[in-house]
Amino acid sequence: MGLSGGVAWLVDLLFGERNVVRDTVEVFRVNAENDAARDHRRAEAALAQFAAEFGVERRGRFDRLIDGLNRVPRPAMALGTLGLFVAAMVDPIWFAERMQGIALVPEPLWWLLGAVVSFYFGARHQAKSQDFQRSIATTLARAPQVTAGIGALRALEAGAGAGEADPPDAAAPEAREAAMAAARPTAPNAALSEWRGA
Repeated sequence: MGLSGGVAWLVDLLFGERNVVRDTVEVFRVNAENDAARDHRRAEAALAQFAAEFGVERRGRFDRLIDGLNRVPRPAMALGTLGLFVAAMVDPIWFAERMQGIALVPEPLWWLLGAVVSFYFGARHQAKSQDFQRSIATTLARAPQVTAGIGALRALEAGAGAGEADPPDAAAPEAREAAMAAARPTAPNAALSEWRGA
């Protein structure tokens, strides 16, 4: 093995299929490309889990009916209480007779009513807070689109601000077209596509 063969062997050893220099450096410093790929996979997995957890669910007729019935007790209790005040003013004798009947209700039954009302409003609060979290997640999922839209508007504003002293028709058509292209949404408009096809 001559000098050139030894150098070739050494270069092949250091930088060949198995790169000894790279493998040695990766002991002390993480590979930036592999680290970025791992971060990307981790972010994709987190977003997929987030989307699965907070996906918009389709509700059937029965679910909508039950949701409608669940909205009745709170307004009924509020309006019923106001109705008691009105009844007390309109016909005090009738109201007093009803209150005498309520006075005969045993105390454990009042405790039971209090527990039922407390559990109803507690469960409703939890369901509403979960719906609120779901709506926040949906809003956060739209953040990249909003950021892109703001960037497009700023680009459009920068293009309009450059020719502000000139009349609008005097602006370069290429600049106007570039600004309009930046302001266009990236996703196709389904309604517009259907209209064009008709």
